[in-house]
Amino acid sequence: MRNERRYMLLAVGFFTRIPVPVFGDFHPDDLNRAAKYFPLVGILVGLIGAGAFAFASKVLPQSLAVLVSMAMTIYITGAFHEDGLADSADGLGGGWDTERILAIMQDSRLGTYGAIALFFALLTKYQLLNALPAYFLPFVLVIGHAFSRLCALLIMTDLDYVRESGKSKPLATKIKAPGLLVAVFFGLAPIPLLYLNFSPVLLSATDWLWLAACCLTPVVFVWVWWRNKIKRWLGGYTGDCLGAMQQMTELAFYLGLLVWAQQ
Repeated sequence: MRNERRYMLLAVGFFTRIPVPVFGDFHPDDLNRAAKYFPLVGILVGLIGAGAFAFASKVLPQSLAVLVSMAMTIYITGAFHEDGLADSADGLGGGWDTERILAIMQDSRLGTYGAIALFFALLTKYQLLNALPAYFLPFVLVIGHAFSRLCALLIMTDLDYVRESGKSKPLATKIKAPGLLVAVFFGLAPIPLLYLNFSPVLLSATDWLWLAACCLTPVVFVWVWWRNKIKRWLGGYTGDCLGAMQQMTELAFYLGLLVWAQQ
C-alpha cells in the first residue's frame, strides 16, 4: 500500500502543479507503475474545475464561470496536455516524414499549426461547456477529465513509444493488465454521476442507451482517427500525442453530451 501511495503521488506530481512529497530514491521506471493512476488525476483535475465553476457561478454568469473553470484546470495542470496538442499539430502539420515531425514536436517554439489548433480547441471547449445546462457542468467536468485521460492511456497499451528522449520518456512502456484494470476503473468511476444527476428525471433504459451512444460515438471516432494517424506517420506515440488525444477526446465527449442534451 505504501508503494501504491507513492505511485499515486508521482502521477499527481507529474501531471499537475499540486505539491507532493519529494522522493529521494526516485527512479524513472516508477512512472511506469504510476501510469494506472492517470485517470485518477483526471478525477482530481475535474473536481477542481467543477469546484471553480460552482463557486464562480454564484456571482458570475455561466459564460464567465466556464472561463474561470477552464483557467483553473489549465493552471493546475500547467497546460501540460494543451502543450501536447499544440506540438502535435505543429509536427504533423509542418513535417513531411517521421524524423522531421519529431524534430518539430521537440521544438519549444509555437508554430502556426499549433497556435490554430490551440485556439480552436479552447474556443470549442468554451462553446461546448457554455451551451450545456449549468446544473450539468460539474458532473460533466469530472467525467470528461477522467475518461479522456483513460483514452490517452489506451494509446500506450496499443502503440510503441517512438522518441528516444523527451519529457514523457519514463512512460514509454506497455501497461500490464492489472494496472490497466485500475486505470479503467478510475476512468469510468465518475460515470455514475450522470445517474445521480438524472435520477429525479427517471430516464428510461432507451434514454440511457441513447445517451451512451451520443457520448461514445464521437469519442471512439476521434480515438481511432488519431491512433491511425500517429501510427501511420510516427509508427507509434510520443508524450505530445497523448496530450493531444486527451484534449480531443475530452472535446468529443462534451460534443456528444451536447448532441444528446439538444434532443
